[in-house]
Amino acid sequence: MAPYPFPPGETIVVSGIQSSGALHLGNYFGALRQHIALHHKHPSYYFIVNYHAMTTVRDPDALYAHTLDAAITYLSLGFNPSKGNLFVQSDVPLLNELTWIFFCLTPVSQLEKATSYKDKVAQGLSANCGLFNYPVLQASDILIYGGTIVPVGADQKQHIEICRDTAQRFNRIWSPDRPLFPVPHAHITEQVAIVPGIDGRKMSKSYDNTIGIFDEGKVLNRRIKRIVTDSTPLEDPKDPDQDNVFALIRLFASDGQQQEIREAYQRGGYGYGHAKNVLTNLITDYFAEARERRRELLKHPDYVRDVLRQGGIHARERAEACMDKVRELTGLITTYRV
Repeated sequence: MAPYPFPPGETIVVSGIQSSGALHLGNYFGALRQHIALHHKHPSYYFIVNYHAMTTVRDPDALYAHTLDAAITYLSLGFNPSKGNLFVQSDVPLLNELTWIFFCLTPVSQLEKATSYKDKVAQGLSANCGLFNYPVLQASDILIYGGTIVPVGADQKQHIEICRDTAQRFNRIWSPDRPLFPVPHAHITEQVAIVPGIDGRKMSKSYDNTIGIFDEGKVLNRRIKRIVTDSTPLEDPKDPDQDNVFALIRLFASDGQQQEIREAYQRGGYGYGHAKNVLTNLITDYFAEARERRRELLKHPDYVRDVLRQGGIHARERAEACMDKVRELTGLITTYRV
């Protein structure tokens, strides 16, 4: 009999980032910053979700480039391959086998209620089966490695609830005496869970309202100049808590800097142009070291691919152990292994 792969009480951090375009400040503060911090504390599996990206990306060259760029971003921001596993989702095709089993457990009505799916369709994205079934594959992403902590943005909280339901259904049906899957929980930093884009809506590639993590110089200036503000005259007092520029400044500025800028807003004579210049400088300084590491990594793509390869090997080993037990518990015959 196959052993149970996930020791009780084990803490495993699992999460991913979609490779559908250049990563932006919303990705950083909503997920990546948490990923980097947590991988120093716990065993972790972080993956670039290129299967999920296929719900919208049709250009193979773009998908490949975005996948590699996401890995470079992780490494630039401080991910240490000796402390955690970084890999590509498609390097673990066993996910698709587990996803089919989860499909057979998941009520259609639960997926129909998914707000993320409804929001994306409302934005004009194709209502394809991949987009509809996105949360089920996401559940496989987490459970196949025995994930217990899932650092995500606030918009993914409902998906983690679906994942938790899926684990509990499987355990109740096929392993009631000794649950196979740990029931994970979402790790969300609420104060920065939703980052405003340059139009005031949630920062998202779908809205084309993003500021890239590594934007600099003229590119960064152009994006920040486009941040939507109200028409309050320069000389009048302004409410910083109603301003998109200040909302972004708060992500980067120290408490003392925030207070100083807040008081300048409230006094009057401080324009949104002043605030945008401050924001530009804060972003430039904040990512300066990461930007330099990125330049070096771009010169060494073979190293990046090797990091992904090694992470994928470790991920497949853990996924194989999981699926051996899943097949046994569910009665799936695997004669090729006999």
